[in-house]
Amino acid sequence: MNTISNSDLKSDNPALVQKTVYSVLFSIAFAHLINDLLQSVIPSVYPILKENFDLSFTQIGLITFVYQLTASILQPFIGFYTDKKPKPYSLTIAMVFTIFGLALLSYSTHFWMILVSVSLVGVGSSIFHPEASRVAFLGSGGRRGLAQSIFQLGGNSGSAIGPLLVAILVAPYGQSNIIWFVLVGVLGMFLLSKIATWYKNHLNLRASKKISDGENTVPFSKKQIKISIGVLLLLIFSKFFYMSSMSSYFTFYLMKRFGLSIQESQFHLFVFLAAVAAGTLIGGPLGDRFGRKYIIWVSILGAAPFTLLLPYANLFWTGILSVIIGIIIASAFSAILVYAQELMPGKVGMISGLFFGFAFGMGGLGSAILGYLADQTSIEYVYKISSFLPLLGVFTYFLPNVKMKPSGS
Repeated sequence: MNTISNSDLKSDNPALVQKTVYSVLFSIAFAHLINDLLQSVIPSVYPILKENFDLSFTQIGLITFVYQLTASILQPFIGFYTDKKPKPYSLTIAMVFTIFGLALLSYSTHFWMILVSVSLVGVGSSIFHPEASRVAFLGSGGRRGLAQSIFQLGGNSGSAIGPLLVAILVAPYGQSNIIWFVLVGVLGMFLLSKIATWYKNHLNLRASKKISDGENTVPFSKKQIKISIGVLLLLIFSKFFYMSSMSSYFTFYLMKRFGLSIQESQFHLFVFLAAVAAGTLIGGPLGDRFGRKYIIWVSILGAAPFTLLLPYANLFWTGILSVIIGIIIASAFSAILVYAQELMPGKVGMISGLFFGFAFGMGGLGSAILGYLADQTSIEYVYKISSFLPLLGVFTYFLPNVKMKPSGS
């Protein structure tokens, strides 16, 4: 992994503004990896918690809902506030909340303690994402799609690695072994403190040189922008509602339909999430080159044929289809987020908070609704219903083409 060099930390380094600072991008991506790895512990231990506490699918959905609610509701407000008053060291504070949440989860003895622990992790996430997205934006040197893809690659890689580590460190030994993930959180705190130093120095440089973000205005009316943001949020709904069926219930689906063990099902979840991580790197750079609207078309609607086939496939083809779905659907978020940032220049934190928050919220709501539906019907039925969600990608038609290039790039 590239590290933040001493020259990057000097306040008189012009590369901070004019060029893509890859050391910063890869550092914040690795921090995102750690953050999302720790978050992914929550759904990864659902089979263990279900067995230990005799939980229903509805209760599993409620855990996800509480986590996603706290991870989503604060993000737009934090982003709006930090657009005006950036808080570099809030990144380290975010990791403190996550560490305390996981420590409490490892020793939870009642259902309410589980809910409190996941809410602490959610608060950490809500603080982390808006400011971390701004660091990626500032280090992009104008290559915003690439920067956001690198940032998202870190997060999705962490989400993929988390279930694998849970299968190795927690599943064979029990809930209390979650405590080992606190060490990963301490590493995250150290890295984020270094990133915060660069971020602070960068802001001081911009202030002293009176450097703007190089944002242009967009040739669209307020009504067009509002409609476009609404369409983008609908697409986020379709993507993350479907993703919640995979991240929260794919292991249960595999165990129920194909008789796999917890560890075998966790491996399949890891493969799916690894495909998501791989697909993440595609959307941003292709959006920079060909236009983000076209990437959004392909990444949402393009996944539909494969999601519709998944509930009827055998185990071998389920694995193949999950990889294809993961790669295609993962390319959407970077393109959607940067598209929205270009629609509303100068509001990086608010837009990042809104879209990350809405994504988490839809994931949580989806998990709760699908969990209740699984209790009332079956886990197989859930996958048949959710397979239609990517068809909402047809609404991409209503998005205008946005082709912008910052003046400072």
